Amino acid sequence: MRNQEIANIFYEIADYLEMEDVAFKPYAYQKVAITLENLEEDVKEIYKKGGLPALEKIPGVGKNIAQKIEEFIRTGKIKYYKDLKKKTPVNIRELTLVEGIGPKKIKILYQKLEIRNLKDLEKAARTHKIAPLFSFGKKTEKNILEAIKFLKRSKGRFLLGEILPRAKEVEKKIKKLKKVEKISMAGSVRRKKETIGDIDFLVATKKPKKIMDFFVSLPGVVKIWGKGSTKSSVRLKEGFDMDLRVVPKKSYGSAFQYFTGSKEHNIAIRKIAIDKGLKLNEYGLFKGSKIIAGKNEKGIYKSLGMEWIPPEMRENQGEIESALKGKLPKIINYKDIRGDLHCHSNWDGGANSIKEMAEAAQKMGYQYLGISDHTKFLRIEHGLDEKQLSQQRKEIDRINAKCQMINAKFKILQGCEANILNDGSIDIKDEALKKLDYAIAGIHSSFKMKKSEMTERIIKAMKNPYIKIISHPTGRILKRRDEYQIDFDKILRAAKKTKTILEINAFPERLDLNDKNIRRAKEAGVKMIIDTDSHQKDHLRFMEFGIAQARRGWAEKKDIINTQSLEKLLKFFR
Repeated sequence: MRNQEIANIFYEIADYLEMEDVAFKPYAYQKVAITLENLEEDVKEIYKKGGLPALEKIPGVGKNIAQKIEEFIRTGKIKYYKDLKKKTPVNIRELTLVEGIGPKKIKILYQKLEIRNLKDLEKAARTHKIAPLFSFGKKTEKNILEAIKFLKRSKGRFLLGEILPRAKEVEKKIKKLKKVEKISMAGSVRRKKETIGDIDFLVATKKPKKIMDFFVSLPGVVKIWGKGSTKSSVRLKEGFDMDLRVVPKKSYGSAFQYFTGSKEHNIAIRKIAIDKGLKLNEYGLFKGSKIIAGKNEKGIYKSLGMEWIPPEMRENQGEIESALKGKLPKIINYKDIRGDLHCHSNWDGGANSIKEMAEAAQKMGYQYLGISDHTKFLRIEHGLDEKQLSQQRKEIDRINAKCQMINAKFKILQGCEANILNDGSIDIKDEALKKLDYAIAGIHSSFKMKKSEMTERIIKAMKNPYIKIISHPTGRILKRRDEYQIDFDKILRAAKKTKTILEINAFPERLDLNDKNIRRAKEAGVKMIIDTDSHQKDHLRFMEFGIAQARRGWAEKKDIINTQSLEKLLKFFR
């Protein structure tokens, strides 16, 4: 978690520098921050092994930034960061969460109205002090209040992508203890919800005391809410809670089912048990005083006359009825994906070269990787024009020739992530799109259009014969921005007619489509694709979150086009 702490500081440094209109440096700090939060090895361990030279080998880290990492490792602080905060004493992390409020606007708000935090911002917006400021206005003031309202709804929730790596780290540590017979994550983490409130662990052991002692003394624990022989609860410095429950091995399956949830699913399951003259709780399934199931989870479901239900589906949304009939869909497996088609390279500001991205994809066992760099409308993302796309094609052909000497089955495909302009047209000419293996199009601007206008904007893009995929179709960013207003049923009808694929964007902040829309797309017969939207090679691991989202939406292998072989995929595009 040290990597994440430093990354957070670097993100803030970038914002402070952008506030002062400093050129180039903000991007350098942002780039390093992204790299750090995706590093598997702790920077402290890297520093121990090789000192400053080893830190400088981290992508994007120069001598100046390496020295700041060293300072944090040694002292837990970075003086440069403290000085920037002192100069403009605002809670920049809190304020930048408000959609439409960037570092430069934060500076104006501080200078003109002494706004330091979210509370100050809300008060100023409600008393209409923001609208008169230059470059703000009534519309911005209204949007600020809407954004704050949205943030309040998300308070106390953490992204699955933030919390799952930490949960896996803790699970791994506890698993190594001698007296642990079994350990599993439960609750909303196991169900792979988009956002998580806390982490639940379940342990089978005959010696709970040592395990509880270890749990409450884990690095990063800042408060112990409670410690007992069967349950302990702690708060981590990241702001979320963890619960550890100990159960006997004979009840592990029933406890696992019970503590996985959801609450609605469990209530319905218990009702079925009651209707059969049985009693179900965390200790087992009982007929009178006799336990008839409980050691394993599948036995609980089997004894109730139903198929075992994957945890991602347990929301009481029809899965129980399907399981009772033996008609649960065979949802996509975590190993079914053959390739990722939404990946960015250093051609548009990504951290890694096409070759490095391709090598990482091959290590994941993929058959193909699609490079889909941004196009020219997104200047801030170094979007490519028609000429640059043509040049990139030559590089991809050259790398493919070498790749196929090593792995004849692997291929890099060239796509792009083009921009859907306000009128629904694409920012790249059809002649250039035609030469690509496929083209993705997405909305990256003007998110607050009227519902009818936004719907028609997307449908017009779908009618372009060279646009095969719509990226992050509803435009949401979890905990920051709600979906834009669209008629999703109309979008589905157009996608079906034009054979356009809708993306399930696996990036932890997006997870767009959501589970309900995935299910609607499946029922409408619209094909989908799971992509990571990777901006560096370590982001390829986000595929897990996209697959989880697809499973929550009941998607099967046949519904997702990148479960197909390269040959079938290209045929599908043609």
